[in-house]
Amino acid sequence: MNIYLPIAEMSVNVFLLLGLGGITGILSGLFGVGGGFLMTPLLIFIGVPPAVSVSTVANQIIASSASGFLAHWRRGNVDFKIGLYLLAGGMGGSTLGVALFRWLKQIGYIDLFISVIYVMFLGIIGAMMAGESIRTILKVAKKVSHNDKPPLATRLPFKVDFPKSKLHISMIMPILIGFFVGVMVSLMGIGGGFFLIPAMIYLLGMPTAVVIGTSLFQIIFITANVTFLQAITTQTVDIMLAFILLSGSVIGAQFGSRLGAKLPAEYLRALLAALVLGVAIKLAFGLFTPPSDIYSVSFIND
Repeated sequence: MNIYLPIAEMSVNVFLLLGLGGITGILSGLFGVGGGFLMTPLLIFIGVPPAVSVSTVANQIIASSASGFLAHWRRGNVDFKIGLYLLAGGMGGSTLGVALFRWLKQIGYIDLFISVIYVMFLGIIGAMMAGESIRTILKVAKKVSHNDKPPLATRLPFKVDFPKSKLHISMIMPILIGFFVGVMVSLMGIGGGFFLIPAMIYLLGMPTAVVIGTSLFQIIFITANVTFLQAITTQTVDIMLAFILLSGSVIGAQFGSRLGAKLPAEYLRALLAALVLGVAIKLAFGLFTPPSDIYSVSFIND
């Protein structure tokens, strides 16, 4: 059964979209990731324009992030004060990112830019994950470096107290981190957790217990800002597509969480690494493969 996507301007089998949503939901349950970094390339593979894929997946992330945030809020695992500093930077970064997205779309390079940045991002992340997984599976002894140097945020000026995280750090670092993540959300249609969570732990020195909830708090508003700006400036948010994907991901997440409890963690990471590298290779292959139809017709309205 096909359904017409008005913004993507194409018809797609609804069960295929539900399946893609289910796959990312399973990944979310298995690995604890939002799935946006894989959903965007998967949509591109089935013919959805890259610009629509990025904007629509950012919209889908809002619902999943809100659900996770509420669960962490009930347990008291959210540092709202530091979250607001991250949000301040993120709002600026996401606004700039949407402006850059619009400019690239106007000059006709947005599809190429999205594909290239995804190949680089997934290639690096996948290679790092694969290396770590192989070392873990083979039980190669790793030298542990004892580094007692304090986080960078404690060595910068304009320090502020964050009682929830028991930190006294510079406000500059959370704002810069939020800014960078905001740009990435705008250009890649991801939640930003791959960047944000390690940065909060290693650069800010936040306790792990409050990192995920605080990250989700910021991501809700950043992705909402990106969705709003994309909708009014580039008109690339397909609500119908987002709704179908979200329906599938909600169901898939339940299966993923149950399956994840039965498999060893090191094999799960190896599986995710293989999947990420596979997507990166497929995207890279598409960049260098000549299209079946090298000619196109376009109309310019004066």
